[in-house]
Amino acid sequence: MNRQFQAPRPNALWLSDFAYVATWQGFVYVAFVIDAFAGRIVGWRVSRTAHAGFVLDALEQALHDRRPIEGDGLVHHGDRGVQGGFKYTERPAEAGIERSIDSVGDSYDNALAETINALYKTEVIRQRGPWRNPEDVEFATLEWVDWFNDRRLLEPIGNIPPAEAEARYFAWAEVMARAA
Repeated sequence: MNRQFQAPRPNALWLSDFAYVATWQGFVYVAFVIDAFAGRIVGWRVSRTAHAGFVLDALEQALHDRRPIEGDGLVHHGDRGVQGGFKYTERPAEAGIERSIDSVGDSYDNALAETINALYKTEVIRQRGPWRNPEDVEFATLEWVDWFNDRRLLEPIGNIPPAEAEARYFAWAEVMARAA
């Protein structure tokens, strides 16, 4: 990746990472898969354990919802944490997705995903906690992802929500396809 977190279109670059959240019943882990084009969260999952399977579930959600075209150049970037597990590296290859992994000890290689985690913790976890149980975290995450994708204004994409940025891209691409 060489810290190039901009994508020319949706489904060109996905990033993943996870955060942990303290609850009265112990820690829970929240994984996000983010489309770098507009910062849209395309997959997420909450789990009681930090195993590769829950991060893989977030990727599966993204694959199901977005249905990227195999061979269209989608790159999926993650750090060397849980995402480095065998199943997690195998699944993108099965879906025709190129994998990219951080260099050792370099947190800047996944800066966009880390930024989304920081926003999540600031806008949800710290403001609405303390958290009683994983179910409360999961429901709050569902609400936040919906708000983030469809209503949160993001300065780097022109102070519009990620869903609107993608809709504008697809409208433009359709006009260009008709013109060609």
